Amino acid sequence: MRGDAKVEIGGVARAHGIRGEIVVVTHDPDSDTLGKIESIYIGGVERKITGARDTQRGWLVALDGIATRNDAEALQGKPVEVDRDLLDLDDDDVLLDDLIGCEAKLADGTLWGTVYAVDPGVHQDLLVVHAGEGDAVVERLLPIVDHYVTSIDLDAGVIIVDPPEGLPEIPLKKKPQ
Repeated sequence: MRGDAKVEIGGVARAHGIRGEIVVVTHDPDSDTLGKIESIYIGGVERKITGARDTQRGWLVALDGIATRNDAEALQGKPVEVDRDLLDLDDDDVLLDDLIGCEAKLADGTLWGTVYAVDPGVHQDLLVVHAGEGDAVVERLLPIVDHYVTSIDLDAGVIIVDPPEGLPEIPLKKKPQ
C-alpha cells in the first residue's frame, strides 16, 4: 500500500538443496535488490541474508537461522519484503503498490474511478479501477502503459488516464452487509 515502510518484492518459491537455501522469485525479474541488501522480511519476520546469487529461475538465498531443507520448506509461498528506503529508486520511479488508492482521472479532471488493485499480468500490468456507487459499481482493467496512463502524481494521489474507447466494464455485485 502507498507509503508502507516495507515493500513486497517477490515470494519464496521453494526450498533448494539440503542446507536451507530458498529460491526467491522477484516481481521484477531484472531486480538485483537481493544481491545488495543485508536482510529481508519473509512472512513479516526479518531474516538476515548470509548469501544470495541470481539464477535463471530466481534468487538462491541463504538465511541466518535457516539451516535445513525442512526450515526452508516452512517458508515456501510466503511473501518477501524489503525496507522501502533500501530500494535503489530514481526520483521518477513508481512502485506499483503505491498506485493503490489513487484517484484515476481523465485529462479534463473527470473522476474515472479509484485504483483498487494492480494485477501483475504475464505480459503487462493492469490497473484495477473501481468506479460508481452502490449497486452501480463497475470494475475497469487498464493496461499500465504510457499511452493510457499519461501521468502519475503520488503526492496528490492522482493518476491521469486516457482509456481506449470501448474498454469493457465489469459490474460488481454488492457485498452482503
